[in-house]
Amino acid sequence: MRSISQNKEAAWDQRLQIRTAGRDESNADEYRYPYEPTPYCVLERLADFGLIRAGDTLLDYGCGKGRVGFFLGAQRKIQTIGIEYDARIYQAALQNQKTAQARAEFVPTRAEQYRVPPSVDHCYFFNPFSVEILRKVMARILASWYEAPREMFLFFYYPSDEYVSYLMTVEALEFYDEIECEELFPGKDPRERILIFQLPD
Repeated sequence: MRSISQNKEAAWDQRLQIRTAGRDESNADEYRYPYEPTPYCVLERLADFGLIRAGDTLLDYGCGKGRVGFFLGAQRKIQTIGIEYDARIYQAALQNQKTAQARAEFVPTRAEQYRVPPSVDHCYFFNPFSVEILRKVMARILASWYEAPREMFLFFYYPSDEYVSYLMTVEALEFYDEIECEELFPGKDPRERILIFQLPD
């Protein structure tokens, strides 16, 4: 289990006026994984990397209580859409929406059923579901990209070997870069990184 600075977590939640901490396994199964928010130190690194700019639209798969959307919306002045299948956690995101210092849109649906809007040019994943579901999600993303060609960036934080192996087989997808996050946590976990893939314009 990763060791995370609880002070920073609490400070950012307070600054954004949201409540997103904690882990929730209540509705997890072999296909849909537990809710666990991306650490703020990782989101800071993603925001500072330079690929997310004002005017972009980011789709957060398995958004949970909305941390990614609220943080990046506030820091980078972007539009964000969060998808969440768990009705109870979705309600927590809506509750945060009432107090948050940034706007974020949330959709209660299964990721594999969601039709990706043509405005979306960035997608974010923190292992929200199995690779079986990821295949169906990628089909939706690719369909949107073919229908409305544009440059898209896909971010995969803490990717599993199964995710990486699959992503390398998606013909249209190009590996772009990675953001190292290993030194942010003790233990030198090689999965502490964000892999970035690109669908070119």
